[in-house]
Amino acid sequence: MSILEKVSVFLFNSKVCESMEQNPVIALHNVSIYHSRDSLREVNLKSKRQNYDLVLSDISLEVYPGELVYLIGRVGSGKSSLLKTLYGELPLLEGSGWIAGFDLRRLRRKDIPYLRRRIGIVFQDYQLLTDRNVYQNLRFVLRATGWKGEVSMREKIAEVLHEVGLRNKEYKMPYQLSGGEQQRLSIARALLNDPQVILADEPTGNLDPAAADGIMLLFRSIAERGCAVLMATHNIGNIQQYPSRTLRFNTGKIEEIDIVSILGCQRKKSYLCLIIVYADYERRNQKTYSRRRIFGVQHPGARRPGSRAQTSRDVHR
Repeated sequence: MSILEKVSVFLFNSKVCESMEQNPVIALHNVSIYHSRDSLREVNLKSKRQNYDLVLSDISLEVYPGELVYLIGRVGSGKSSLLKTLYGELPLLEGSGWIAGFDLRRLRRKDIPYLRRRIGIVFQDYQLLTDRNVYQNLRFVLRATGWKGEVSMREKIAEVLHEVGLRNKEYKMPYQLSGGEQQRLSIARALLNDPQVILADEPTGNLDPAAADGIMLLFRSIAERGCAVLMATHNIGNIQQYPSRTLRFNTGKIEEIDIVSILGCQRKKSYLCLIIVYADYERRNQKTYSRRRIFGVQHPGARRPGSRAQTSRDVHR
């Protein structure tokens, strides 16, 4: 990591420490997460074991304004189920939980639209309206969340498009945008109502490294302005380049880990293994070369000076 990157990480962590003096935007205490076996959302506690499978148990977590928190773990370890619980897709059946001022245990179906006006959601597959252009995608969300004035909506759309780097793209259709631009549009949609927290589920999973790097810089700038970001990801390279608080999901539990130290040790071990393998290759190659010189043996693919290359016709003569 370069000196500039280390300074950036230090300043980012300093801002996070300052934000932790405020109240958390996400607070979970002794929570168990269940995944639904059917389409029903609301079940009582007595029937939960029949209709739901236990995914995570005894989870306690607090996220503060301005924090960027990574969620890592194998596929099926519960990352997406936790995010779905936080934005109201799955009910919270055990423990206590709050997000953006909403009590998840008392959250009713009619309350979910109001919850989602205080949070932003970013999906791996963008989930854009493919029959509408960029401007119409964002205007649809504003209208659905209670905005009425055309002037104020136009100003807000211009603001978020500028923030995500999509100025002058208002009348592009989604299929005319690259994958990175479509994800930026998804992030712009999440920013429309000035959310307190953004929940991102594999936001760089479908992107090339350059586009993923741009998305990570965008999330970092969003967190620096005070919005908490909770991101499920498998992209260890992004975590290594933009280190932050990391939670690992494993066997139904969550543990906070020092990802910088872990990745640093792995990188050193990999580099050491590479040196050993290369040194062993050079040693064996040098022995073979010396043996050939002693016994006058030439490599089958080598050419003597002045000779032409051997062809398949020469072989069959």
